[in-house]
Amino acid sequence: MTSALAAPKRTGGYHLARQGKAAHVFLVPWLVGFLGITTIPMLASLYLAFTNYNVLAEPNFIGPANFIRIAGDERFWHSVRVTLLYVLFGVPLQLGFALFLALILDKGIRGLTLYRSAFYLPSLLGGSVAIAILWREIFGQDGLVDKFLGLFGIHASSWLQNPDTALWTLILLHVWTFGSPMIIFLAGLRQIPDDLYESARVDGATTLQQFRSITIPLLTPIILFNLVLQTIGAFQSFTQAAVVSGGTGGPVDSTLFYTLYLYQQGFVNFDMGYASALAWVLLVFIGILTAIQFALSKYWVFYGD
Repeated sequence: MTSALAAPKRTGGYHLARQGKAAHVFLVPWLVGFLGITTIPMLASLYLAFTNYNVLAEPNFIGPANFIRIAGDERFWHSVRVTLLYVLFGVPLQLGFALFLALILDKGIRGLTLYRSAFYLPSLLGGSVAIAILWREIFGQDGLVDKFLGLFGIHASSWLQNPDTALWTLILLHVWTFGSPMIIFLAGLRQIPDDLYESARVDGATTLQQFRSITIPLLTPIILFNLVLQTIGAFQSFTQAAVVSGGTGGPVDSTLFYTLYLYQQGFVNFDMGYASALAWVLLVFIGILTAIQFALSKYWVFYGD
């Protein structure tokens, strides 16, 4: 009788073991990608950050010299300033515009699916080379914007060749790719109970008061999520500046993004050791900034519990 009772346990254990083996087999492609595409290249770049490496010769270990060089590199600090301006203005404007459109679409207008698809399309294409080239044609010399303004007697030089406006055209391009945060905001708005708005209206609350006291507090977790994702993405922006400026950084380096400067050092000057050091500085900075965002979130983000 004991053996009869033990048999199902052995059978169950056997099936669990087979399921475990099957799970590990399906995990192998992910593990190969994680090790071969992410972990090993990251460790290699960390080593190269402490070397003098020009691709053609063996890496020469030089210790922290690359990081010391970064501290005194004027173009590095200029690229940091340009990137910070891009992030500080581009991300809030993008999120604000995305939330504004999400509020409109949340009203249940006709053709909602069509509008959502149309508004999301720029996010799918915003980082592509084709859209960057299109943006250059719109704001370049004799572009569509200049031709439109010419109808009103306003004649301006190329927006992309003017140091005062070149960066703002790229910020506008970033704001235009609002589709992804808009969809996330729209999903968050759909989770807010209508009972809260009905109670507020009964109490005489205006639309603005409902937005300030109900919508924003209940949407703060979504705002934090979008803020973190879009901030990280903005710091990694490359294609827009590379294509629109022709890879040079624009007039007087007005669109010299950090990633573009990193690319120039690594793939134009073939200074891979210095480029690796720049990449790790960016990684550490984004990590610290993200940690600060999460630390400050306890003061303004409200969760259901």
